[in-house]
Amino acid sequence: MDSGIDWHWARAALDWQLELGADEAIGEAPVDRFALEAAEQAARARPVAATPERSAVPLPPAEPAGPDPVMVAQQAAKAAGSLEALRAAMADFEFCELKRGARNLVFSDGVAGARVMIVGEAPGREEDLQGKPFVGRAGQLLDRMLAAIGLDRAASVYITNVLPWRPPQNRDPRPDEIAMMTPFLARHIELADPDLLVVMGNISCDALLGQRGITRLRGKWAEAEGRPALPMFHPAYLLRQPAAKRQAWADLLELQAKLKALG
Repeated sequence: MDSGIDWHWARAALDWQLELGADEAIGEAPVDRFALEAAEQAARARPVAATPERSAVPLPPAEPAGPDPVMVAQQAAKAAGSLEALRAAMADFEFCELKRGARNLVFSDGVAGARVMIVGEAPGREEDLQGKPFVGRAGQLLDRMLAAIGLDRAASVYITNVLPWRPPQNRDPRPDEIAMMTPFLARHIELADPDLLVVMGNISCDALLGQRGITRLRGKWAEAEGRPALPMFHPAYLLRQPAAKRQAWADLLELQAKLKALG
């Protein structure tokens, strides 16, 4: 049967398709796209018949949501009447998944009731092993920094973290983890009752000041939990960026001056 199409013309059209990358057939017969488009336009022009409303099918009742971890934390923290009770409440708190991968709860170190309370971010490997905050390389640097202005964790400083459990691979804590542990931190500060706070690192600034950007915040007094609060670089950052130690020294002098001003 003669299709009326010249063989050479058909071969040229096929070569052109191959050059465009069309090297596989997706149907047994050609499709007239123009005819399909005309049919679609005609279908859109026809009025749509009204369909009877379906009777409402009752949905199964939604399962009740679990307790709000932040609210549970607030209640547990409020009920703690002492630092020992607060530690026990945190140990019993089951909503933070970090607890399941940590070896120890890292609660505090230093002297409760000291004038200066340092709030770090979260435990690292050494802190997780020993159950105390700031005992690794960053902690050793912190001790030298404090000694430079006459402070000592064994006599005049109290130290804790926003989170008491080590995040896996030392990752940054997630916002939900910070939120559920912040009520415990607020109660911790209330019970320890320092004159002022040193807020070290972005995570601590987020929890206590509601802000991040430690490079911008550092060295400027703010207020947290009703007390003067001084944001500072975290010692771990100073180990990575030694040039920032000059700014850290200026912040330490500011801390020393504030203590003298408070008497």
